[in-house]
Amino acid sequence: MSEFLEAVFTHAFMRNALLAGVLASVACGIVGTYVVVRRISYIAGGIAHSVLGGIGAAVYLERVHGIVWLDPTVGALIAALLSAVVIGVVSLRARERIDTAIGAVWAIGMASGILFLSKTPGYGEDLMSYLFGNILMVRTSDLWLIALLDAVILASALLFYNQFLAVCFDEEYARVRGVDVRFYHLLLLLLTALTVVLLVSIVGVVMVIALLTIPAAVAGHFAGRVSQMMVVAVLVSILVTTGGLALSYGPNLPAGATIILLSGVVYLGTVVAERIVRGRRRRLSGEADA
Repeated sequence: MSEFLEAVFTHAFMRNALLAGVLASVACGIVGTYVVVRRISYIAGGIAHSVLGGIGAAVYLERVHGIVWLDPTVGALIAALLSAVVIGVVSLRARERIDTAIGAVWAIGMASGILFLSKTPGYGEDLMSYLFGNILMVRTSDLWLIALLDAVILASALLFYNQFLAVCFDEEYARVRGVDVRFYHLLLLLLTALTVVLLVSIVGVVMVIALLTIPAAVAGHFAGRVSQMMVVAVLVSILVTTGGLALSYGPNLPAGATIILLSGVVYLGTVVAERIVRGRRRRLSGEADA
């Protein structure tokens, strides 16, 4: 731990990594709560894996055709938003099965991304960093973009908090009350897409869904209200991103994988501890009744 703290004060890239984890945790906790409550993690997974197509296209166009403004983060953002719109429209309007649409978006995004990266000179070896993330490579410009996307997500969550609650828990009641369920469902998918883009730079395409859902799932064991669940999820996400970064530094382990493993340990520990507490309460209650 002392080595990690020394590195944070000494190296700018470590400070960027730490700040990226904290900033992304804000969106992760807020949107992840909605994803868990509404049970749309499978949709979030489809959006997450389609992002590789945008990353690959951006890298290819930048390196081969000199389009310098189109960096991987911008490409990921475009791909995520487009995928969210496609999945949202199909789920609300078309007769096509939603799982078929998600599978198609998932597969097309992954395949096109791999093809683009394979045709980019010198970028074949970078595929692993996009799939599994590299938080240590986050730049200062990336932090500004993450902060901007954070602001958009936070503002949307505050402005439409009640509408999102109605859509997540009771669509029929929301319709009766005059809430535009289709609009807010699509908006929630777009916010999920933004959050996916934030997390891709930290844990990569493959593991982004875990960091999006596990902190919120842990928070669900401690919070009785959605607003409380969001706050706890943000704190849990900060804990696992910072802790994973610290644990990976000394042994030189992949930071993204360490973050996900730590979040998994926290979740399993929470479930086991809750069951132990419940078991003890039942035994005490039985003894009191006797």
